[in-house]
Amino acid sequence: MEPFTPKQKKDLKVLVDFVRIYCRAKHEGQTEYRTPADLSGIFPVGVGLCPDCAALLDYSLLRRRNCPLDPKPSCKHCHIHCYSTEYRSRIREIMAFSGRRMIMRGRIDYLWHFFS
Repeated sequence: MEPFTPKQKKDLKVLVDFVRIYCRAKHEGQTEYRTPADLSGIFPVGVGLCPDCAALLDYSLLRRRNCPLDPKPSCKHCHIHCYSTEYRSRIREIMAFSGRRMIMRGRIDYLWHFFS
């Protein structure tokens, strides 16, 4: 497999942070997530996720790696819905919850991700 591009790594760092925030607030039984070797530099050390969130993150990493669009639009504006219906609804829930939580806690820097 080809390594992730800098743009993909930026997107994935935001995704990991969103999933981690959601999982910590909503789930129990987190274990250390095994970071893919080509992403070890961008994930926080010792990311803890429950098995369901880890599976969703693995699915999302694969989808992002294989996205045929360049430049990639945000998923809600994409004409190719590569996420299955189940995963799409879960990731929407995570993005909404974590996005609000980040803004309420002063993580406005993540807003720039959506405008860049």
